Amino acid sequence: MNLADLTLTEQAEALRRAHCSSRDLIDAHLARIDRFDGQLHAYVDVYAAEARALADAADIARPAGMPLGPLHGLPVAVKDLCDITGRVGTVGSKMWASRIGTTTSATVDRLLGAGMIPLGKTQMVEFAFGGWGTNPLMGTPWNPWDLACHRVPGGSSSGTAVAVAAGMAPVGIGSDTGGSVRIPCAFTGLVGLKVTFGRISLHGTGLLSWTLDSIGPMGRSVDDCAEMLRVLAGPDARDATTAVQPALDLSAPLRAERLAGLRIALPDAAQLPPFMHPAVTAAWQDTARQLEGLGATIVPVRLPDWFFDLSKPAGMVIASEAYALHRAYINDTTQAIGDAVRARVLAARDFEPGAYAETLRVMAERRRFFAAWFDRHDAILLPTVAIPAPPVGSIEETSPVPGHLTRPVNYLGLCALAMPAGLHGGLPVGVQIVGKPFAEPMVLAIGKALQEQTRHHLLRPDLSTAAAPPG
Repeated sequence: MNLADLTLTEQAEALRRAHCSSRDLIDAHLARIDRFDGQLHAYVDVYAAEARALADAADIARPAGMPLGPLHGLPVAVKDLCDITGRVGTVGSKMWASRIGTTTSATVDRLLGAGMIPLGKTQMVEFAFGGWGTNPLMGTPWNPWDLACHRVPGGSSSGTAVAVAAGMAPVGIGSDTGGSVRIPCAFTGLVGLKVTFGRISLHGTGLLSWTLDSIGPMGRSVDDCAEMLRVLAGPDARDATTAVQPALDLSAPLRAERLAGLRIALPDAAQLPPFMHPAVTAAWQDTARQLEGLGATIVPVRLPDWFFDLSKPAGMVIASEAYALHRAYINDTTQAIGDAVRARVLAARDFEPGAYAETLRVMAERRRFFAAWFDRHDAILLPTVAIPAPPVGSIEETSPVPGHLTRPVNYLGLCALAMPAGLHGGLPVGVQIVGKPFAEPMVLAIGKALQEQTRHHLLRPDLSTAAAPPG
């Protein structure tokens, strides 16, 4: 048994059965990091000594008979926009390579409170603003599904995706403003949960858009994401947007059940963008058949004509708020900021006066309209990204491809679960199960049933040809 290849829930079971210790788990992942991260470049900073010390403490506490956190002694990777007091927090920017956190994010607070052990901080797209996963100044993580060709990992949660896919962490933290959890999960064969805005506190998190940002778990199974959600979700007095959420009603453990009685909307394939790869379309349609076989009613629908045009107004909201957050230095060309990200943020200067306010007004109207449209269904099945991961050298940074199918979910205030849907040419393709606001238990339940049917989550990249570590 290679401990680094286990899912989080499998690791938890191994601890319960005393088949391993927390120190064993930490050592297994640190060994994997030492072996592979020289090529894969998933981590900004590895907390090796600290993780070992926390693991030893967890092993001492386990037999002491005192109450323990629900994820006691289990490892996690943290995206480098979740601050930790006294630790470097770059938010993906070379400009902030020496920036020290002065607070600890609510996300890290809750992970530590649950007993988890951070393995380190992971790479990301600068300011979390990009779907391909590239970062020319800090370095672009290497998608582990093709070790011969540097392919995009997806962004902005690029490092977390690569770390989990390569077994350098069992689970990790991402963020999703326009797809930044779901896109990298599609490109690297993972499960990732885009939660409803306000479900998880953003206190102490590097923001891109205060209207659309969300924190979300990324893992190797639906069960792992459910376990993480139980720990992360809930009101936080330091973030007023979390105050209105309903209680999280999520069975423990998550059960795979028949989907009889559920109505899952399947959009007309003719509405999908012209750049859809046939293999992604085929995997999406096959997933619909699998769900139908599990008892769900698949309902062919036509989405509102504007649905797949929502990437543009979502981008306007993101760019406008990003400019407001970063305007003190984004115009300063002496600062170490990547050209593509700088251009995305500076695009807000060209918006017409009042455009931002009008976009928010229309967004509120469309959210109300879509809530009524969605009322007839329990979920929507969509592809996650239109293509498998392309080579880094072939992409256009201004391309609409990576976020085209994911941004509408953020714009409309929905939740979604990204799921692996198989391989094409050795590369993962994915689907997303889209749910109503705060319907995370529903999308997780559907995902759990689908996972047990397809077993796509068991696919792993072959790392045997990875470059040897330096030295």
